[in-house]
Amino acid sequence: MSSYSLRSSHFSSLPVTTSTTKVSTADSGFVMRQPNRVQTSSSIDREQTHLDDSRIKHEEKVKSLTDFLNKMVNEPVESLITVDTIQRLGIKSLFREQIKAILQWQYTHFSSLNHGKDDVYEIALRFRLLRQEGYYVPADVFEYFNDKRKGFVTKLKGNIKDMMALYEASQMSIEGEDILNEAEYFSGKCLHALLTCDLDHEQAILIESTLRYPYRKSFARLLASQSFVNDMPGVNSWMEDLLEVANTERRIVQSVHQKEIHQIDTWWKELGLGEEMKFARDQPLKWYMWSVAILPDPSLSEHRIELIKPISLVYIIDDIFDVHGTVDELILFTEVIRRWDNVCAEQLPEYMKICFKWADLCNAFLVEFQWNASGKLPNADDYLKNGTITSGAPLVLAHLFFLMGQNIANQSTDSKKEEVPLPNAIFLVAKILRLWDDLGCAQDENQNGYDGSYVECYLREMQGSSNQSVREHVMELISKLWKLLNKECLSPCPSSGPFREACVNAAKMVSLMYNYEDKHGLELLQDHIKSFTCDHETL
Repeated sequence: MSSYSLRSSHFSSLPVTTSTTKVSTADSGFVMRQPNRVQTSSSIDREQTHLDDSRIKHEEKVKSLTDFLNKMVNEPVESLITVDTIQRLGIKSLFREQIKAILQWQYTHFSSLNHGKDDVYEIALRFRLLRQEGYYVPADVFEYFNDKRKGFVTKLKGNIKDMMALYEASQMSIEGEDILNEAEYFSGKCLHALLTCDLDHEQAILIESTLRYPYRKSFARLLASQSFVNDMPGVNSWMEDLLEVANTERRIVQSVHQKEIHQIDTWWKELGLGEEMKFARDQPLKWYMWSVAILPDPSLSEHRIELIKPISLVYIIDDIFDVHGTVDELILFTEVIRRWDNVCAEQLPEYMKICFKWADLCNAFLVEFQWNASGKLPNADDYLKNGTITSGAPLVLAHLFFLMGQNIANQSTDSKKEEVPLPNAIFLVAKILRLWDDLGCAQDENQNGYDGSYVECYLREMQGSSNQSVREHVMELISKLWKLLNKECLSPCPSSGPFREACVNAAKMVSLMYNYEDKHGLELLQDHIKSFTCDHETL
């Protein structure tokens, strides 16, 4: 029932449990323990003084960089490079207003800045950063580099920096933008060809990372490498300060996450589901990874803790349907949830009506269970429609939608019974999750349950197709869904910028969690978990 299909991810091999004194993941070989040292009052005073000094120094560096960014708003190229670097280092939450001002200026002057330019790096970087921020800018800026008869001009082929920028920009395409499809094919082909040349190690790493983890579909904090700055022009004057701030911020964020883990551990133990339901997964640390990925801003601690609650319950309900409940029990369970008083529910504000979406989830689980119990699988389209719900993503992201919409409760008094429509981005993310999950298999989750997959339904429907051709078909569907998601995130957009960002982050996490062929991605995620569970140093 590959449910929260925030489920059968790489971490199925990691039996994670948390504790206020010890967190162990046996298969990955790391343990968190509270420091076992007795501190004298003088050592505590010295530690506190060091902590205060470090924070003051960090704040001064951030202020200095903030002033620097405020002064470079109208710098056509260096401001773009700076914004890109900040985002890749995973510290954009420190400079949101400055980044917003820079990109607003770039958008206002987009046509004049690109007019007559033949610098593909500058044009591609500007295009990508603006689209990531939600600005619609036309893809025809790349027509200059495209020969109608021969495709993209061959003079670009040997330039690594240009090809990487063009490939990254192509990931922001929406449906119907053939020029960006051609840009992706051309730049990807050139980059793969460059890997066969005599490159130095850092260049090869950069190209491989760009092809495997384009910024739009990966996580800066997991994948940030200081080597990517070496080939950037004009950055030495401020790069050292940025790297220092990024390293300090990483330690601060690690400390925040460790505190959150302890709070989640307390909540989970008090809830008691891990003890009551021995058949179900007991992996709060794994589930917490979703909250961290979707809401990376350090200031959103309360939101991350709240978000893990529906995530964990989706996992539990999935296991009830998938590996434990009988047919009669599951029908009765679903019917009980279905009988909630919908008449009274109409009087509730929209943010409370979200509770009733549990009925949709259980209905979809039951449908899936009955399909598999009967041995009569549906066609691929019907499976995907139902599987979008059983992914658990619509419920969790709908919960987040109201959690982040501080003005929803006030609006509900005016609109009364008028339903607040959920952004389509939620369902696009759910389909991406379902399809990635179904490229894997139930065995990856170390479960006895079986729930079918889109791949199996499609193979039965398209008899004679090979597993490889079906995989290619699924990857093409995922690519189309990303294009639709990109379009949903462009202005004007019905949902807020932070929520759009959260949806994109969820989609990014999917490809890392469910790409079973990507061993490097698994290692990165395991390392990221280790960073939460080691004794952190005092700042």
